[in-house]
Amino acid sequence: MQHRVLGNTGLSISVIGQGTWQMEQDDRAKAIQTLRHGLDLGLTHIDTAEAYGSGRVEELVAEAIAGHRDQVYLASKVLPQHGSYEDTLLACEQSLKRLKTDRLDLYLLHWPGQALMEQTFRAFEQLTKDGKIRAFGVSNFEIPELEAAVALVGEGRIACNQVRYHLQERSIERGLLAWCRERHIAVVGYSPFGTGRFPSLSGESGKVLAEIAEARGATARQVALAFLIREPETFTLAKTQSPEHAEDNAQAGELTLSADEVRRIDAAFPLGKRRTA
Repeated sequence: MQHRVLGNTGLSISVIGQGTWQMEQDDRAKAIQTLRHGLDLGLTHIDTAEAYGSGRVEELVAEAIAGHRDQVYLASKVLPQHGSYEDTLLACEQSLKRLKTDRLDLYLLHWPGQALMEQTFRAFEQLTKDGKIRAFGVSNFEIPELEAAVALVGEGRIACNQVRYHLQERSIERGLLAWCRERHIAVVGYSPFGTGRFPSLSGESGKVLAEIAEARGATARQVALAFLIREPETFTLAKTQSPEHAEDNAQAGELTLSADEVRRIDAAFPLGKRRTA
């Protein structure tokens, strides 16, 4: 599994992590088994949120990482409606309790909440001082929101921006990715397989993935993941629904595409429209 430093944290983490969105709907025992197997394979970045299953997913993650906390780079998120100073502190405490840990490695504002953002970041700074979080960042922020966030906390404080990023949603490459790169803010992509809309391998674009996969002795999904983490500041979170799925994702962390393979995928999956506010 490749590792790289996450933004300005100085910490090197796995380029492919485990997402947990909607995991409360999965078979609990299998989900826990899969997360544990993913850890054994090097998928040590686990991302969750207070919103996932109204806290039930954090409780599931706690069971999965029990006895392995120091092996995990653990991230969770606070809802913007809990973004006031006091509510953010309380939300973090509740997440820590559900996760059965004394600290988060990364704590994110789940999406922009302009009215309370100053209070949210002030709470993040306090949580950092108290040792309850090691770093903080944001999720689903566009450039104008990122500019506002940096204006509030200063350069070098926001560790990452977590955004939707898959082959059919590459619009972050039209400005947002470069903006983050210039400021050493990592970009952590979620839904790398398009939330159930992975390209058909019989279609024109999908055939490109299939051909590259066959030539490399890989799967099309591994090729897609390798493309999404090709830039040095990018990471991805893939939900693991079975131990076999975890193995497939982990193997993608060892795959480096050639310049020609990147060019072919780039041509097969156009960027799309520029992201705006």
